[in-house]
Order: sequence, then structure tokens, then C-alpha cells
Amino acid sequence: MPLQLSEPDADSMGRREGIWTLNFGPQHPATHTTLRLSLTLDGEEIVQGIPDIGYLHSGFEKLGEVLDFNQYVTIVDRMNYISPLANEIAWHHAVEKLLDIELTPRTKYLRTIFAELMRLHDHLLCVGACILDLGGATAFMYMFNERERIYEICEKASGQRFHTSFTRVGGLLFDVEADCLKMIRNFVDTFEKTYVDVDRLVTKNRIFIERTQGVGILTKEQAISGGATGPIARASGVTRDLRRDEPYLAYNDLDFDVICASAGDCFSRYQVRMLEMKESIKIIRQALDKLPAGPIYPPGSGKEVLPDKSQVYRSIEGLIHHFETIMPNRQPKVDKGGLYAATESPNGELGFYIVSDGTYRAYRARTRPPSLIHFALFPLMIRGCTLSDVVAVLGSLNIIAAELDR
Repeated sequence: MPLQLSEPDADSMGRREGIWTLNFGPQHPATHTTLRLSLTLDGEEIVQGIPDIGYLHSGFEKLGEVLDFNQYVTIVDRMNYISPLANEIAWHHAVEKLLDIELTPRTKYLRTIFAELMRLHDHLLCVGACILDLGGATAFMYMFNERERIYEICEKASGQRFHTSFTRVGGLLFDVEADCLKMIRNFVDTFEKTYVDVDRLVTKNRIFIERTQGVGILTKEQAISGGATGPIARASGVTRDLRRDEPYLAYNDLDFDVICASAGDCFSRYQVRMLEMKESIKIIRQALDKLPAGPIYPPGSGKEVLPDKSQVYRSIEGLIHHFETIMPNRQPKVDKGGLYAATESPNGELGFYIVSDGTYRAYRARTRPPSLIHFALFPLMIRGCTLSDVVAVLGSLNIIAAELDR
């Protein structure tokens, strides 16, 4: 059965005393200046909630029609700007599937490492901000400090701290140097101390438990019917994870558990994200131990793939190859058609549907962002809750406004 969000009877609401409307955000601290909710309240109880999007409009799908497959990486960076490299990996995963390009083993492992660093980066902010919105500042600062260390790793690898623009069709902007790998190893070896501190501060905190347990419940059936994915769905008992169910990159070679819960409330979503961070550390450790040597671009690849920088700087053939890949009137032709490909981003299934007209850019680039799907479920989850519960539910969903607007 499709998910039905039945609306309250407007006439009956109009006749009832105590019914009032409240604008929640975008100025409210918990909405981070980018989300707005129109709440209908019966006293303190939420009768209806209507999300209002459009506060961070970027036109990112339309931009996909005028930028080539490598240039568009600068736009996907700015969708979920909390884990930009995960967006880049998802975009080029779809492009490489369209162009039938097989990555080198080293690139697969390096992308896997950075995908899990982005998962940690995203979960740290989600959990930390949710705790902060509920009044706990200490854990937020602990987690933000760990995010700063990931920023430093990204800057070391790509030269850019925030919007890395690090992936390319068939490879990466640069190979990752030994100093950067040492920084990653140091991060995973020391992360546990912060994790334990936050766990002790929050997980058994009576106030946090009372604010989150049994609040904002999304049942397994509702999650499936509403298209929920990622930690939101797994907290409701949906045992789906694309890293395991549709393996990509190096995930098939690595051992990890898919974390699930069954209650479907805010506390379960917190627990799933906390335990997923432990699994991400496990994955990164394995990937570092198994990281193969070799090139980051497929040897003998066609003009669809940029040449290694050393070839560009040291040979005329490499320079011509680079020129023909980036110049619009010289770019390679690709097969016409369309396909959908997705990865398991920190917030859930992040997919791209690409339609090709034969040029080295998308004729259409449609995005399936998890935040848009989950924000559509938000009115269902808060109905019957109190006004103070809105902050807890919203924080547990980790809605990134840049994914909402077209």
C-alpha cells in the first residue's frame, strides 16, 4: 500500500478552540536558517506540519546540462555540503557506469576510504547538532573537533578544505601521498577516545533518553512505503545497505556489519549513527591495510578519462590527450542512453539518473537526494507529538537543505 498522509479535517479544526498556526523557522536555531515548517497546533500538540522548502535554491540539476562530466563535480559538492566527497563519488560512480569504465584497484580503495570519512563527518555533525539542539553543548564540541581533523585530511589530499572536487571520471584529481595516509591512520587510531567520551555523556543520559525515546516514530512499513533509506530506514528495521546489497568500489572485499534497530524513534536513529561510526572506522582500517599500489587512472584508457598529470607535464601526447578531454569542441563522443546508479551516502541512497545524447555532458541529470525523501516523511513523524519534540525529530533526520531544492 502506498503511504497515505491523511490531512486533518479543516472544517473541524476551524470549529475547535485552541487551534493555532505557528511558523517554525527558518530563523529558529534548529532549522539552521534554511528550513521552514508551518505547524498547526492544538495547544502544544501538533495536528499538522507542512514543510516549506526553497530557501537554498541552486538549480543544480539544470547546471548538469551545461557542465561536462568532470566540471559538474563542483556542483554536486554543494548538494550535501556536510559530506561533499560522498556526493562526488556517487556522481562519478554513475558516470563511470554510463561510460563503462572500470576503476583501478587503488582508486577503488582510496574512494572507499574517503566515502567512510565522509560518513563519519556527516554522522558527527548530525549527532552533535541534535544533541546541541536538545541542550547538550559539550558532546557537540567533542564531535566538531573530530570533524576538523577530517577537514585537514581532505585539505591534505585535495588542496581544498571544504568543497574538495577530488574525484574525476575514472580516477582522482591526485594520488594520495604517504603523509595523508599517515594522517588518516592517526585519525582512526585516536577517534575511539572521543567516541567513548560522547557515548558516556549522552547514551545513558536521562534527559536525552526522555527527549528521544518513543518520539518521532517511523514504522518499518511506513519507511518502506515512503522510500526512506540509510540510517532513517535502518533505525526502523529496514535491513538495506547498498554497500552490501549492491556492492561498489572495494566494499565487497571488506568486512563490516549493517547496523539496524527496530523502534524507529529518534533514539534508534541516534544509536544507528553512533554504531555506524564504529563500522566506518573498521572499514577504513581494513582499506588502509589492503591499499594496493599502482596508478589511479586505468592504463590505456580512452579520451573519456583524463591522463595522469605527469604525462600532461612531460609528454606532448599527454598534453594533447588532456586538451581533447577538456575542450568542448574536441571532447569524446559517448554512447546515447540513460541509466540510474546510486551509492550509500551517509544519509541514505544518493542516486543520479543520467540521460546521454552522445556528448561529454549529460542531456539530463536527475538527482535522488535522501534529504528530500526524508523531509517529505517529517509531517507523518511529528503528528501527535508536542512542539518541543519537533527539534528532536528534525535533528534525528539530518535534513540538508541544499538537497531539497532544484
